[in-house]
Amino acid sequence: MDYHKPVLLHESVAGLNVKKDGVYVDVTFGAGGHSREIIKALGVKGHLYGVDQDEDAVANVLDSQNFTFLKSNFKWVGNFLQLHGVLKVDGILADLGVSSHQFDVPDRGFTYRDDGPLDMRMNQGAEKSAADVLNSYKLEELISVFSEYGEVRNSKTLARKIIEQRDRALFNTINDLLMIVEEIFMGSRPKYFAQVFQALRIEVNDEMRVLGRFLEQCNDLVKVGGRLSVISYHSLEDRLVKKFIKAGNVSGKVEKDDFGRSLSTWKAINKKVILPTEEEIGINSRAKSAKLRIAEKI
Repeated sequence: MDYHKPVLLHESVAGLNVKKDGVYVDVTFGAGGHSREIIKALGVKGHLYGVDQDEDAVANVLDSQNFTFLKSNFKWVGNFLQLHGVLKVDGILADLGVSSHQFDVPDRGFTYRDDGPLDMRMNQGAEKSAADVLNSYKLEELISVFSEYGEVRNSKTLARKIIEQRDRALFNTINDLLMIVEEIFMGSRPKYFAQVFQALRIEVNDEMRVLGRFLEQCNDLVKVGGRLSVISYHSLEDRLVKKFIKAGNVSGKVEKDDFGRSLSTWKAINKKVILPTEEEIGINSRAKSAKLRIAEKI
């Protein structure tokens, strides 16, 4: 099932500096585009673990002796690798965000461009959907979700409208939400709608806490000299990755020794964030907001 053009493919894989006999992890396997590129660089003794919680990704599992698929949320990557006897790896790649496939299937509910159920679960076995958030969260909780995760300027107005509407009828479909959003959006319609849907998706999937938990595991998982290659798609993700590379923790607070030297165990390989070329954006519009950061364990 080839449903996703891998973004910054060559740049992100090159950033791993793949060793032929190394052990690597693609924690956002999806359609397997980045994984295929990594496997090309591996020798007979090298191995790649692909991680994904989405049931649809199982259909893309690679037929290779160098590959093992782990069906899991990547916040548990360390636990699942231990089950396979792996304590340290030579590199980890993460392509954050939503796949083209998830956007393009209306029943998944990730986009406002098609009607469908208000779902947005990356793990289809998870309990909480976008409809559950809209129908059950208190006013203050809704305001927090839209302001923090979507940077929606009139988040209070939006939250109040949602509560007024659900008192009449519960939210079930994308169009149920769009009727509200159409009334109150500010500025660019596509940008506003994207911010609202991004905020809901992040909340449903607990994306920021999951990302933080994953990053801090990398301190123990990645060998000295190993690499971390992360592609993010919005400022909240990129900011967290940048803080982690700088400080070795997601708070961004740099701890120092008695001589004032940083205790961070990561070195940024690219001082400036790597962006897709105009050519790539022309071929794949979803690459437009992508940012790549690469770090080495020191």
